Amino acid sequence: MDILSGSWPGEIFLFKGGPDHSFAAPEMIKDKDGKFINIGGGIREERNFFPPMGERDRAKTITLIAGNAKFEHTPEGTFVNYHGQRLESTPEKPIAITGTASAAHAADWDGDGDYDLIVGTIRGKVYLVPNEGTPESYAFAKEKQIASVGSRAGPFTADWDGDGDLDLLVGANDGSVSLFRNTGSAKAPELAEVVQLVPPGDSASGAQAPKEVRRGALSKICVADWNGDGLLDLLVGDRANQKPDPPELTPGQKAEHERLGKELEAAQKHYRELSPKLYGPSRVKTEAEIEQIQREMDEVRKRMAELRAKLPREYESHGWVWLFLRKEI
Repeated sequence: MDILSGSWPGEIFLFKGGPDHSFAAPEMIKDKDGKFINIGGGIREERNFFPPMGERDRAKTITLIAGNAKFEHTPEGTFVNYHGQRLESTPEKPIAITGTASAAHAADWDGDGDYDLIVGTIRGKVYLVPNEGTPESYAFAKEKQIASVGSRAGPFTADWDGDGDLDLLVGANDGSVSLFRNTGSAKAPELAEVVQLVPPGDSASGAQAPKEVRRGALSKICVADWNGDGLLDLLVGDRANQKPDPPELTPGQKAEHERLGKELEAAQKHYRELSPKLYGPSRVKTEAEIEQIQREMDEVRKRMAELRAKLPREYESHGWVWLFLRKEI
């Protein structure tokens, strides 16, 4: 067995299975033209809605890279490496990195005996990436959109209605799960209008976060006959926020927390002051200065993490898995 995974940047990763349940290092899957598969990824120009303070007339557009890219800070300037390309980021034309939050699923969607890719993206779209090759030597063609939900689509295929072909189930950012029944055939799928199987969850955070366990958002799904009764059941993973019980504090502990809170605010302010020295128009130039700023920022980040760990949290994030047992087809 192999492992297939999407990623925040958007590229699709394959971990090939080896002996004794081991796995090879991940490789990014390419299409038949040799390009890395990342639906909605790539390089594009966009309006800069958040230019640096005082630079609103200079940085009107940015180069936005959606994909597996990394910044490189050098005395010559700031660069971004993206699949063999090295692009310079300047105050006049800054570069930003984002992702498409791909969620990948493998299925023989067109019934020809090999695995195709079903990919969900951050915009809530679900795409079919057909395999025009063979099970042993895949050749993935251009993607085709086949469904849409709110955002952060997480697709899964199964014969949900028991008619012998694959249907499409999709989790979404709001915690809902949608069903698109295949009203065509195993070799020529056609999807019906969406039916919501599971309603949205609770995504409240901060002071609004609940104390009790509740189903949350960002649903990712799996279909299996969990209880062996011959009916397909639904497993839904989520991300939920929960308010912990506040600890009983002594006057001394309250004073200590107040002191730590003020130190955290000062550290956060210091970090904001350091950032423009690496990324802003007045960034430092020499290698020694760059290394010094990077070391200082690392130290401040570490201290902020230490301070947050000592302070009570307003809410905690959890990932639960919910089981929905099927009653009938």
